[in-house]
Amino acid sequence: MMHICGVEAVPLFLSEIAPARIRGGLNNLFQLNITVGILFATLVNYATNKIHPWGWRLSLSLAGIPASVLILCALLLVDTPSSLIERGRPEEGRAALKKIRGTDNVEPEFSEIVEASRAAREAKRPLRSLLRRRSRPQLAISVMLQDRLRPDASLYSAVIAGGVNVLSTLVSVYAVDRAGRRMLLLEGGAYMLLSLVAIAVVFGIKDRSDELGHDWAALVVVMVCVFVFSFAWSWGPLPWLIPSETFPLETRSAGQSVAVGVNMLLTFVFAQTFLSMLCRLRYTIFAFFSACVVVMSIFVLLFLPETKNVPIEEMTERVWKQHWFWKVFMASDETSSTNRSSSTAGRASEAAHSD
Repeated sequence: MMHICGVEAVPLFLSEIAPARIRGGLNNLFQLNITVGILFATLVNYATNKIHPWGWRLSLSLAGIPASVLILCALLLVDTPSSLIERGRPEEGRAALKKIRGTDNVEPEFSEIVEASRAAREAKRPLRSLLRRRSRPQLAISVMLQDRLRPDASLYSAVIAGGVNVLSTLVSVYAVDRAGRRMLLLEGGAYMLLSLVAIAVVFGIKDRSDELGHDWAALVVVMVCVFVFSFAWSWGPLPWLIPSETFPLETRSAGQSVAVGVNMLLTFVFAQTFLSMLCRLRYTIFAFFSACVVVMSIFVLLFLPETKNVPIEEMTERVWKQHWFWKVFMASDETSSTNRSSSTAGRASEAAHSD
């Protein structure tokens, strides 16, 4: 439960307080902390596994230390300016924005947040607003990005994979606001595809052999590390970042909740089906994953707009309304809203004349 709350709330919190120029890197520090936690958990489990018969109790109890630190640190957090303004506390929101930005010159950004908050208050039911036509681009992107393949799940307990995971997440923290989200996803997809195809070829050649052999085994380990490396600086952190920065304020929380829910559902389905797929497909399961990576990369190439250095309050105007495909949803929704407003005004005018 704590993990679910964290992956839903933390990216939103970071996206709302971060300046646009470092929003990606700051948000990916969240993923970096997760990978560091995975590495330390692996080391703790490895060490306590040799303590019999109560080592597992020690391993579980040590998990309470970082949980306690999180609770204590959470007490020191301040509300985001967007949250304060949306709850009718604009002066506190202005003061929080000045504190976060370190300057008194925040009026342009403050005005954008106030306008976004006004639009958010008009949306009485965020989940229903999420199903509106103009919300479909962000919703489609958020759902599709959660199909994050992890055929290395059984190998994540290895310390070497955990170390590679941490190092590669550092690459993402540095590069995401420089290279951009799309470039990292496409490059990561290319390396993931390369590693999966190589593993499929190795296991295909050695499918009928009882032993893999030292050299072939070393190649597989290298390819697994390549996969982990490329995944952890692209498809690992970015599906958490992109939904948190693309939704408008009125549907931001609901949209992030849907993204997290889809991620957890797909993780559950994958965990339940992976072994059966492996037994039936054998080495061709990596060919299946390769095909999935190709489909995911094509989706990113065609439908994911670049969001680096764009303030989240300006995302609709500067990103979605300019995209070759998604702008159709924005234009049609505005036309429908205008027609509804005109119809309402017309009925009011007719009622006034009849009186």
